[in-house]
Amino acid sequence: MILDTFIAPFTANPFMVYALMAGVLVSIACGIVGTFVVLRGLAFIGDALAHGVLPGVAVAILLGLPGMVGASVGALAMIFGIGFITRRSNLSSDTAIGLLFVAMLALGVAIVSRSHAFSGDLVRILFGEILGIRTGEIVGQLVATILIGAIAIVCYRPFLLLCFSAEQAEVSGFPSRRYHAIMLLMIAMTVVVSFRTVGTLLVFGMLLAPAATAALFSRKITTMILTASLIGAFSVYTGLLASYHFNLAAGASITLAASIIFFIMLGAKRVSQGVAR
Repeated sequence: MILDTFIAPFTANPFMVYALMAGVLVSIACGIVGTFVVLRGLAFIGDALAHGVLPGVAVAILLGLPGMVGASVGALAMIFGIGFITRRSNLSSDTAIGLLFVAMLALGVAIVSRSHAFSGDLVRILFGEILGIRTGEIVGQLVATILIGAIAIVCYRPFLLLCFSAEQAEVSGFPSRRYHAIMLLMIAMTVVVSFRTVGTLLVFGMLLAPAATAALFSRKITTMILTASLIGAFSVYTGLLASYHFNLAAGASITLAASIIFFIMLGAKRVSQGVAR
């Protein structure tokens, strides 16, 4: 009975194994980048990038190009647009992010509304197609995850200092703008490689929920990254099981599992603090 419930869905269905592999890779990438998103308070820009890729993906599909190419262009347009508005005006970066977030999302909806070619593609763009992942896409995701991990290792010290303050990074000899831009590119890369799995609407949840859960108990960044990756992987496993047994959308089930784990851990922490008092 236990084997039928928890293991058989994967041993009997190769597509579930591919989905699990892709989801674990997404969890690792999101665990790494999500840690810095949470510690630096970059949740808003993560959300904006997750939704800002929509027009790029829509145009790519209309032109017959891979959706990931369009997502990359959309993410880069967001990053450079934010920098341009911030430099050329007296507006704060939050305002620039908000303006581009709304503009890009509206543009994406406008493009989709003008074409009848998105009846099936729109659902895949917004909610992902993790159960339709193929071997080539898993390899691409593996390469991107390794690259994200390598950047995090090489830039670990400046990223760590940026989590405290930009001034501290500057004093230590690390140009804060340069490493902030690298961090934004990491976020964009994670969004681009993850949207194919969980979709543009749900990738933000995987980027934030596991890292936020890890932040409740972790005191070191390395511990937080590892914990966030493990929580994300467990969310993928439980989300896929729930999707299989209850006929639910896989991407939404995974993100919901990650969110439920956060609230459970938050409640457990509150209870433990009450007992300690």
